[in-house]
Amino acid sequence: MTLEETLRRKIDLKTKPLGALGQLETLALRIGLIQQTEAPALKHPTILVFAADHGIAAEGVSAYPAEVTYQMVLNFLGGGAAINVFCRENGLDLRVVDAGVNAAFPEHSSLIAAKAGYGTASFLHGPALTVEQLEFCLAKGAELVQSLQQTGCNVVGFGEMGIGNTSSASMLMSVCTGIPLDQCVGKGTGLTTDQLSRKQSVLQQALTRHGSPTDPYKILQTYGASKSPRWWEQC
Repeated sequence: MTLEETLRRKIDLKTKPLGALGQLETLALRIGLIQQTEAPALKHPTILVFAADHGIAAEGVSAYPAEVTYQMVLNFLGGGAAINVFCRENGLDLRVVDAGVNAAFPEHSSLIAAKAGYGTASFLHGPALTVEQLEFCLAKGAELVQSLQQTGCNVVGFGEMGIGNTSSASMLMSVCTGIPLDQCVGKGTGLTTDQLSRKQSVLQQALTRHGSPTDPYKILQTYGASKSPRWWEQC
């Protein structure tokens, strides 16, 4: 009997109608297969929130100024954001990673200093990241996850914060999937119709300038969203 068959049998033989727990049963099976065990366990779950500033914000693509990135990180560290409530209510540890906020932070027990720079460059005019910055981001992301694993954590969730992030995300979505850019661009944190038109125009100019690289490293370097590890495996 395969592991999957064994897990399905254990789930089905619980005192309940078949399939009564719905998606919880699917999730239990998936976790067992990921951990390759008949008795999966979630240990020391941790959320890593990567924060960094996007240079593209200077082009007027966001409803808020770039300084809000710094203010939001301070809110995370002070325990006042939605992610803080989520973590407290569910027994999750929260660590905030300064991956490139355009400001300096005082030391804090929940803050991990890992700047690749003080924000990215605007990808309207050139690549958002240098090759060296990209390599640093990927290596640091892997290092952080490995260090958590060494403390006994086997569940890691990822979040991110950075004014201009939906512009970068729109570029990545379009380039990775082939979906037309205008179908990937939205109002983000609440742009007006005129502001949305500007955002679409700026991003289209960037796409015309850089095109659609096929190499995942080049995509990251060009459009600059290397805040969490190995995102391209989803492309």
